[in-house]
Amino acid sequence: MKHFVDKHSIVRQIWGKGDTILFIFAGAAAEFALNKAVDWLYFTGRLPSDPLGRLFSTVSYARAIVFAEQQAALRAIDAMAAIHADVEAKRGASIPDWAYRDVLFMLIDYSIRSFEVLERALTKAEKEEVFDVFYRVGSRMGVKELPETFEAWKKMRAEHLQQNLEHSRYTDDLFRQFRKHLGAVRYRILLESQTLVAPQQVRELLGFRKISLLKPLIGLYKLTTHLNADWLLKALILPPKYKKEIRGLDREMN
Repeated sequence: MKHFVDKHSIVRQIWGKGDTILFIFAGAAAEFALNKAVDWLYFTGRLPSDPLGRLFSTVSYARAIVFAEQQAALRAIDAMAAIHADVEAKRGASIPDWAYRDVLFMLIDYSIRSFEVLERALTKAEKEEVFDVFYRVGSRMGVKELPETFEAWKKMRAEHLQQNLEHSRYTDDLFRQFRKHLGAVRYRILLESQTLVAPQQVRELLGFRKISLLKPLIGLYKLTTHLNADWLLKALILPPKYKKEIRGLDREMN
């Protein structure tokens, strides 16, 4: 049976571990808050009203692609495209092509950054695997002007970071919502996680330090994974009502 992502791909390793996923979405949450098209996420009201629920629903879509056989993955991508088309129809406007590219670029970049922070440096071939998976997702969705190689993506990613980010009222409101839903302690952990994985442009626009306070603790966190106790740290990071979802973040590779 053919799968959208090869069973031995590094992408499955990245998206099969809950700790990596949390860092991916911590970084993406920071950058989403700065994106000039973030108002689209406010149109439905789902993100500000339930940012953590939105995280888990996004994870479910991503995994439906990464771990599914080919046709099921394509159906999941088509479903995402249909959801976006419905939002556009209700608003009577089109989401900019560059905004679609930004989302794909974030998934590529933070997949790489998060794995490298928590595990090891990726090889060039492994980074190209990550790029290829999300390139195929974007291509299936009909996103225009996608870079066709990893090297071209790196250049376009740098340009997007310079051109498509700004600190706006949506930025401040989103971070208020994160604090509201996480509480003061978990919110501080979120900020330190974002500092750890975010690119320089994102850190500067959000007023983050260069070095995260979590950096010295990464070695300890890696140790907990070997002791099968890393779920306890996930429970500290996310509120108790998401206990089931926390347990489901890690996936057995098969």
